[in-house]
Amino acid sequence: MQRTKYAAEFKSEAVKQVIDKGHPVVDVAKRLGIPEGVLYSWVNKFKKSDTPQSGDLKALQAEMVKIKAELRRTIEERDILKKAAAYFAKQSG
Repeated sequence: MQRTKYAAEFKSEAVKQVIDKGHPVVDVAKRLGIPEGVLYSWVNKFKKSDTPQSGDLKALQAEMVKIKAELRRTIEERDILKKAAAYFAKQSG
């Protein structure tokens, strides 16, 4: 028995139907004409690759804290500039 090779785009679309759209694996497999076990393995691989490792998670959390602080600072600067622009517009005209 020969193994069937599936294109990466086909695999990702099948997995999207299960994960993003919430369709049951059994229905998607029937509709696409592929074995259920194959689709289950694709979904599991996607879930494993999508889950960050604990070290990655810590790095992502640290980056998020840094970005939030930068956003706060940027918002404060924007607000100051808005007030300054309104003040000078009032003074000149």
